[in-house]
Amino acid sequence: MTRLPDFRLETYFSRWEFTARHHLTASDVQSMTLSELLALAEDKDRDTFENLSLGYTETFGDPALREVIAQTYEHADADDVLCFAGAEEALYVAMNVLLDAGDHAVVVTPNYQAAETVPLALCEVTGVALDPDRDWALDLDKVAAAIRPNTRVVSVNFPNNPTGKVIDAADFIALARLCDERGIHLFSDEVYRGLERDPARTLPQAADLSERALSLNVTSKSLGLPGLRIGWITCRDRELRSRLERAKHYTTICNSAPSEVLARIALKARETILARNEALIAANLPVFEAFFAEFADDFEWQAPDGGCVAYPRYHGADGVEDLCTRLVAEAGVLLLPASIYRSELTATPADRFRIGIGRRNPEEGLAAFAEWLRGRR
Repeated sequence: MTRLPDFRLETYFSRWEFTARHHLTASDVQSMTLSELLALAEDKDRDTFENLSLGYTETFGDPALREVIAQTYEHADADDVLCFAGAEEALYVAMNVLLDAGDHAVVVTPNYQAAETVPLALCEVTGVALDPDRDWALDLDKVAAAIRPNTRVVSVNFPNNPTGKVIDAADFIALARLCDERGIHLFSDEVYRGLERDPARTLPQAADLSERALSLNVTSKSLGLPGLRIGWITCRDRELRSRLERAKHYTTICNSAPSEVLARIALKARETILARNEALIAANLPVFEAFFAEFADDFEWQAPDGGCVAYPRYHGADGVEDLCTRLVAEAGVLLLPASIYRSELTATPADRFRIGIGRRNPEEGLAAFAEWLRGRR
């Protein structure tokens, strides 16, 4: 395996995430406190948490947690679910199980960096870019053209990070069918599912569409509970699921027992938590709309189809990299510039930045941003 490159996003966050005064690029929704989450628990689950033995847990994940996760799918059961320490471990393990030297993968860009750098460390990879000039459309003909006889994986992410794009359900179903016809595993990052602005646009989960497909999800994003560090892959291919479990023996082996119980509580209260988070985003959107309306000459803004991040365009002659560097240094406002989402596979826009719309009370950060912009005029 080729040595992996530095993770640009995490390196950037290591410098600024906990020192910047205004974190305006968060990829998760405002988190809950432990007491708030426990208040949503059934008595039995609350008692389990308070009297929990802090021993090792099952590599597959807590059986009760896997059962609750399976209930969020139409065609999966608990045996189809494998839990991980967050989504990143799940992605890393899956790619190392699915891909070998001599194989080929197709990855949609822009994306979360590991979605392309992990496959690239294992085999040849072809990128297919979402088209920013067509509302980040995915061209299925380009995906089909990118497929080779040795293609083993097609990797996608919707709602997309960083663009917030949700493709049409008919296209997603056609993509799953295309992969099945070619004997390819569709790897679908679905961590923002449940935060679509129009619920009618919610995509089916890949694992429900195909026994070969892998659906990736996590408690971090739509549920806003990244501190739990609980993710999962759902896949109805039992032989593949067993290979994933054996590969996990070389990473975390098993998950945190308290986190698994808390994740079970959260997933049982999923509808309540998602309604809370959807309301928060809905309340925030007019605030962001007003900000970008004031600075319409500087920015091109589009609300995301789903998720809690957006990817506006910056028109300034100084460029988005300089904008973000000076903004955090001089005003303490943290954004993620386009270089964080640079792809080795395709051209990606160099005039964009990621902004988060899911945290509570964004007005203070936007006010600091606005004051800094006015001071430059």
